Amino acid sequence: MPRFFLPPESWCEGEAWLTGDEARHLSQVLRIRAGDSVTVFDGCGRRADAVVAEVARDRARLSLGQAIHSPAPEPVIALAVAIPKGKTMDLVVQKAVELGATEILPLVTRRTIVQPGEGKAEKWRRVALEACKQCGLDRVPAVAEPGEFGAWLAGGAGRTGLGLIASLAPGARPMREVVREAGAISRVVVLVGPEGDFTPEETAAALAAGFRPITLGANVLRAETAALFCLSALRYEFEPERG
Repeated sequence: MPRFFLPPESWCEGEAWLTGDEARHLSQVLRIRAGDSVTVFDGCGRRADAVVAEVARDRARLSLGQAIHSPAPEPVIALAVAIPKGKTMDLVVQKAVELGATEILPLVTRRTIVQPGEGKAEKWRRVALEACKQCGLDRVPAVAEPGEFGAWLAGGAGRTGLGLIASLAPGARPMREVVREAGAISRVVVLVGPEGDFTPEETAAALAAGFRPITLGANVLRAETAALFCLSALRYEFEPERG
């Protein structure tokens, strides 16, 4: 069933209006008509089936069914990643959403080639929203504005939950060992550097902030591959068993 984003402030008891890009996608792209059924979600864990009651060019009136609330994921998984060049960050955001990231934190490091311009975060938020629509998620991950690595660390990035840094430095341990030793945790922050890895000074600063160095195996991975590897491993580790 087609899925559409209905902002929390647009939900009303029994009826709501879909507007803007979502309404245009409904009417002009998918050619949905009055009487058709759709699903709407608010990005905060609420969804409902709905019947389209009225369609115009840039708005659609919906008759809402009973709302269903999806539980918040446990633990919260935050991906803090140095922004890769080109359009690779779009791919990272899209796949991070599919793999269960709850927060996406784009970072500018010493070796980051790209300097993100104005509007980049908003673009990545749209990518995250589209990924949620495609894969059936009811919660849209938060995508932060790009931040400078040192300032981000100084703001207490590694003090809440378990902080992991993918590292080529000596002393890094297998990810599964570090995660399992940590026991019950409510939040994981995975820190992935740029091509060429973090500088020694950046790595030292992350370790001093409480991040634990992890190895991703013998192969040297591209930054985007490393990010998705970490999320996949965490998804496997924390996915609840289905009886």
